[in-house]
Amino acid sequence: MKKKGLFISICIVLLLSLSTTGCGKKVEVKNGSKVAVSVNEGKFSATEYYEKIKETNIATLIDMIDKSILEKKFKDVDSKEEDESVNKQIEQIKSYYGDNEENYKNVIKQYFGVDSEEELKEKLGLEYKRNKAVEEYVKNNIKDDEIQKYYDENITGEIKASHILISIDAKENSTDEEKEKAEKKAEKTAKDIIKKLNDGEDFAKLAKKYSKDEATATNGGDLGYFQPSDMTSAFADAVKELKNKEYTKEPVKTEYGYHIILKTGEKDKPKLKDKKDEIKEKLKDEKLKNDSTLYYESLMEIRKESKITWNDSTLKKAYNEYMNKLIENAKSNQKWA
Repeated sequence: MKKKGLFISICIVLLLSLSTTGCGKKVEVKNGSKVAVSVNEGKFSATEYYEKIKETNIATLIDMIDKSILEKKFKDVDSKEEDESVNKQIEQIKSYYGDNEENYKNVIKQYFGVDSEEELKEKLGLEYKRNKAVEEYVKNNIKDDEIQKYYDENITGEIKASHILISIDAKENSTDEEKEKAEKKAEKTAKDIIKKLNDGEDFAKLAKKYSKDEATATNGGDLGYFQPSDMTSAFADAVKELKNKEYTKEPVKTEYGYHIILKTGEKDKPKLKDKKDEIKEKLKDEKLKNDSTLYYESLMEIRKESKITWNDSTLKKAYNEYMNKLIENAKSNQKWA
């Protein structure tokens, strides 16, 4: 469409409805509307058909709208990444069903509403573009004060540290009593190591002897330089509080077990301008992770920016109700997650 806005009219659905009339056949006109289907008992116009389906098939229309908006939005973007993502998803689906073509077709019909792999690729491609558009929209709408706050609270100069990890040796199928016992044992071991450090024993030697982090134990627990924000929150909070050459006087518990952390260096804090894009990326990820409704709300805003004009009030109402239902479902799912 070459008009400035994106105009939704009856013609969109008529094109779908009338595509089955066949080549060379003349289509009758009934009360100003083309007759799409005739039977012995009567004739059914495209308008009558449209009035019946416009509320129930709103999702199809939304797909058409988004396809139009997003193909234009990303027309100059290399599609290689999208193709790789789509093909990877299809391979994953196929891997579950092996060479059983019938099962594969049933699955894509049931879960994606498509009859062929070509249609599946188109659907997955649209979802890829939606995700890309939402991420871009959220990132572009992060405010400067949010960026400044994150910078002040989370960005430091890169820190160098070593750690000794004492893992909690309990299996998933262990009883609560067994898990509690294993946790107390790990905590006691960590506290005993801290006592050894207090008595002047060497951190690196203790790490080689006790640490369950195989990747760092042989190097005396050395983690190298890192941003605290790249670590799990409890670890990050603890290491930021340490002075250089200082170790934690109490074990730090994370999902990996109990840590004893030794801070061995810290670089100067980078300037905000050098970290701004990285901060926006992290804030974007956090927002989308913590608010499941943001995805749908962002898509609604993206559509608004495309100047949609609803020429049919019933369609507009169906659209709003459909989107509100998706948002409510997202809220409910997040509540019980």
